[in-house]
Amino acid sequence: MWVSESRRRQIGWIVILLACAVLLTGLTFKVNTIKSQVRLAERQIIALETEKRILEIEFQARSNQQQLADWNRVEYGYVAPSAGQYLESERQLAALGMARGDGAPDPVRFAQAAEDAPEGLLAMVSPLTGKPIGADEPPEPAPSQESGAAARPLAERLARPDPIGNRGLQVAQ
Repeated sequence: MWVSESRRRQIGWIVILLACAVLLTGLTFKVNTIKSQVRLAERQIIALETEKRILEIEFQARSNQQQLADWNRVEYGYVAPSAGQYLESERQLAALGMARGDGAPDPVRFAQAAEDAPEGLLAMVSPLTGKPIGADEPPEPAPSQESGAAARPLAERLARPDPIGNRGLQVAQ
């Protein structure tokens, strides 16, 4: 069972190729393992940076609270309200009020519906003329079948909307 020289070379090349394939597979697994470790480390870094930002914000907020408390105590003399500072009723609040001084603005007043208005609503008034809306406009004639929206001049069609029935696209015949 002697093997010829060329046959030994072929078997040698096959063995070398198989060894290279095994080494390449092992190297691929090693690279993927390292990549997953790098991704995990990056995620941990991002989580730690986020936690660091949250802690910095909390520290700044607490330091601002401390600074405000110091200002309130030293500069302004503010203190928390005590039970004696609360009012029991609106009458006590009204008793604290003073008469308006000279040059004080008028108090805000709320509008009320006029009694002669239909159903308690006021008529809408034009800000230009002061008349109820629709009183200065002549009533529109009812559109007939022959004189549709296309028969009106362009300026009139743009100034007033079409009646509900003529809102679709009109094609001239």
